[in-house]
Amino acid sequence: MGNIIEISHLHKSFGDVKAVNDLSFRVKEGELFAFLGVNGAGKSTTIGMMCGQIAKDAGEIVIDGKNAANSMEQIKKDLGVVFQNSVLDKPLSVLDNLKNRAALYGIAGKEFDKRLAELDKLLGLNDILKRPVGKLSGGQRRRVDIARAILHAPKILILDEPTTGLDPQTRQTVWKVVENLRKNERMTVFLTTHYMEEAADADYVVILNAGKIAAEGTPLELKNTYTGDFITLYHTEESEVAMLGVTYEKIGLDNAFRIEVKDTAAATELIIGHPEVFRDYEIVKGKMDDVFLAVTGK
Repeated sequence: MGNIIEISHLHKSFGDVKAVNDLSFRVKEGELFAFLGVNGAGKSTTIGMMCGQIAKDAGEIVIDGKNAANSMEQIKKDLGVVFQNSVLDKPLSVLDNLKNRAALYGIAGKEFDKRLAELDKLLGLNDILKRPVGKLSGGQRRRVDIARAILHAPKILILDEPTTGLDPQTRQTVWKVVENLRKNERMTVFLTTHYMEEAADADYVVILNAGKIAAEGTPLELKNTYTGDFITLYHTEESEVAMLGVTYEKIGLDNAFRIEVKDTAAATELIIGHPEVFRDYEIVKGKMDDVFLAVTGK
């Protein structure tokens, strides 16, 4: 797979604040790419430059082989953006919102009807088409936001914190939709999120801190680098755990203790050495939350 996004030595300052500071990364075609960082890390500024909403100070943006310096209008056709705050017109119906958006791309008549039928199949819009956007639930509105973003069949879908404020069930629905888009429309998805478990499913992760890359890699690479493994022991006496000579913590359950080890090899060594203690246990890798905390300290 080739690179569909190539960002090289990107800079953007606002007065004395270096919002984006010599940023370089690549996104492969068809990838779910997670772009993480605390508020103010430079995520939104980078997306603004990629979409042509913010002028860069220096550096290069190439999207689907087109350079933003001279091909921004063509690049915009390759991008669909779901912003954190919905940009739909609340008094208008879902159908009118989508028709207005389609008109900007010259999609009307039978072409619009055909595309609407495709979007209905993907997003289940039929039952809400005539309802005003302002009367929709958060999850329904999110589905319409996604429909609006992909009306023109872009190659790249940018999701800027798409599930913030949604309940867990609705978040799950949004993610099923995104997976369908990747599978059926072969879309590249560029994600920013505050929910680290969403980033855990990404193909590649970049963590920004103060406008620079603080860490990058696959979720597994990042977990192996920045966190250890955890062994949870169940139905064990504290005296037995103490005898292991490792740091441990008691967790909420009765007679359950958690031990952090460097890696799976260290866990195996501990278990083989003390089989009488490890009667009921599980080993889990650190989570993306642990990675994020280790990398950013926040």
